[in-house]
Amino acid sequence: MSAAEKPVPVGLSTASVWPLRAGAGFELAADLGYDGVEVMVWADPISQDVAAVRRWSRRTGVPVLSVHSPSLLITQRVWSPDPVVRLRRSVDAAVELGARTVVVHPPFRWQRRYGDAFGDLVDELEESSGIEVAVENMFKVRPPGGSKNSRVSAFRPSIDPTDVGFRHYTLDLSHTAAAGMDALELAERMGDGLTHVHLADGTGLPKDEHLIPGHGGQPCAELVERLVSNGFSGQIVLEVNTRHATGSAERARALAEALLFARLHLGQ
Repeated sequence: MSAAEKPVPVGLSTASVWPLRAGAGFELAADLGYDGVEVMVWADPISQDVAAVRRWSRRTGVPVLSVHSPSLLITQRVWSPDPVVRLRRSVDAAVELGARTVVVHPPFRWQRRYGDAFGDLVDELEESSGIEVAVENMFKVRPPGGSKNSRVSAFRPSIDPTDVGFRHYTLDLSHTAAAGMDALELAERMGDGLTHVHLADGTGLPKDEHLIPGHGGQPCAELVERLVSNGFSGQIVLEVNTRHATGSAERARALAEALLFARLHLGQ
């Protein structure tokens, strides 16, 4: 069986179980039948500890598909205040954990030195490690003190990584919703470089909602089906928001629904 004919793996982001820790993500992924997890590296100390992540993976039998580099505003000091060090450590973690992909956001506008070297750094890390460093699409935000409808890009040079051009991309459908971007057109621009999908949904409000796919206005089903028809051989990860779940059963039901949606439209 060729790589293109293998079933597309469906993973669960550990961010999907927040405020629970990464270990709960591994347990739920195992219980619900996900193919693996994406480890979101952030304030959770387990997510920052490669040895601890490896123990959870072995304990549950759930592989690590990808590592999300600490790129958020709230994670600017996780591992190091230097974004170059954070990205290098993310790639090292992916290698140690047997993951295929590192997800990273474009540089912030104020990270001038990092931004100037970002493309070359990504190329270097991919060539030296064999890891796919998949740059993610983002969305504009309201500036401090700005009016209700004012939005600016916090990213350099823009929220759309195809404006620069990289070997590998992550397409996040919650982000396309918040940005008012056409997800199908963005997927076309990403082309064969689209190797990683954050499957989620949004209503079009200018905020990052990460709804269960099918609960918003994004073309989640159409995108997945189009990827299958085009021979997509990357990964799909459910990165959804369950923080309002009233308990473990409600969270499990939401994540089971998300997995069912993905498998249904993948034809699995």
